[in-house]
Amino acid sequence: MKVLKFSTQLSLLVLALLVFCTPIGSSVAAQPEVGQTDSAALVKHYENLVKEAETKLQKNKAVLEEYEAHSYYYGRQGQDIKSHTSANIREYEVTLKENLRNADFYRKMAAGQGSLINKAQINPDRDSTVVR
Repeated sequence: MKVLKFSTQLSLLVLALLVFCTPIGSSVAAQPEVGQTDSAALVKHYENLVKEAETKLQKNKAVLEEYEAHSYYYGRQGQDIKSHTSANIREYEVTLKENLRNADFYRKMAAGQGSLINKAQINPDRDSTVVR
């Protein structure tokens, strides 16, 4: 009797885990993946990340300016707010530079994709033959 009760509880637990651990609405068609060769999509992705980082950076700079202008409003927690906001500003600046660099890299890749030639297949030393 105990074994039957335990096995039914175990099977219900496994079923519940399967049901609750699958993401809702996830399908391959709903979430298109960005391929490694799709440079234009990667440029757009990194530009969106740059915009988000700029927005967050400006918000944190406004918070820091407000603190510096009226530090007496914040009491003992003011130093924590100042250090936390300063750390966020430094982190968003690093993120911004990194995403700008990535966007620029993929922009150059997208500009050069149309004129790429596979130079491994062309051997100029041998009578313009294709090496396969």
